[in-house]
Amino acid sequence: MPKAIRTDSENNRTTGIAIPRLYYDKPATVEQQVHDGDTLSVRPDGDIGVRLLGIDTPEVSFAFPGPKLTFVDLFDAAWNDYLKTVFDSTKWGPFSSVVPDGLKSWIQAKLYGDPGTVHAAHAKAATDDLRSMITKDMEIMGQDITSFSYYLGFGFEVMDGYGRFLCTVNRNQPKRDVPTDRPPTYNLRMLERGRAFPYFIWPNISPWDRPDSMEKAVIPAGKAKEMADANLELKLARGHVRKAREQHLGIFDSMNPCPLEPFELRFLSRRSLPDRYVIDLSSDGNRLIKPENYYSVSHPEDRLWVSSIYVPFFEKHGWAIEA
Repeated sequence: MPKAIRTDSENNRTTGIAIPRLYYDKPATVEQQVHDGDTLSVRPDGDIGVRLLGIDTPEVSFAFPGPKLTFVDLFDAAWNDYLKTVFDSTKWGPFSSVVPDGLKSWIQAKLYGDPGTVHAAHAKAATDDLRSMITKDMEIMGQDITSFSYYLGFGFEVMDGYGRFLCTVNRNQPKRDVPTDRPPTYNLRMLERGRAFPYFIWPNISPWDRPDSMEKAVIPAGKAKEMADANLELKLARGHVRKAREQHLGIFDSMNPCPLEPFELRFLSRRSLPDRYVIDLSSDGNRLIKPENYYSVSHPEDRLWVSSIYVPFFEKHGWAIEA
């Protein structure tokens, strides 16, 4: 089935197709669809993707560098060749901007062995684990594919530029302790098992604590650590990551770790630098770290990413871009 929400990156446009809502399991009449002069009740015509908030799992496939940007499975040996020679401009062409020496050294230290194959293996493990969680939840709920449903907790931004809902996701269990205690969200479970990297992007920090405006969502300068320690969702997520690292689970496996983070693979594939600023959640400072210096915050659970379009909000509230 085609996607109900589609993205057109060339024209920076997101569009969709919808059909009349259902009314007692039948398509609604025009009168039933139209609530008033500016409101329609419809349903998507096609699938809608859901992007799990706060996590980033290794890529199964991604657009391979080149004129066609064809999606290639990470198990393909071409990725090993590319990643091991990623800064060879003669072979692959230049990056869109000069790669600073510090960032180049950070990345090169991760590209040993067969980095594409390792990334692919962790991507498969993450995919298999999420599928296993969902299958197990169906069994616990006594449901099957026709009756099972998901509970979605939306981010501050409901949808991303790819037409995907931005959510925390769990099995739809109305009663907290029936049939068993309600488990953590899939987002948290993936972090707990070491199957995902944390990827906190402002303002989509927690679906349970959303101010009523973008302005009010801005973290006061010097208060990031205080906010992170007080926000239950963030506190749980960051704690799960630290524990997974200590126990060498999944991506932190001491014998076979996943050194290259998914967002790093993506910007390397695009031959461009990262474009989000970073706030250090372990610091009470007021610095906005430049995108190309994100690695100065070495632990991913301590990074809060801020898109450049929102930087003026933060500067207004006392934050300063690093010199």
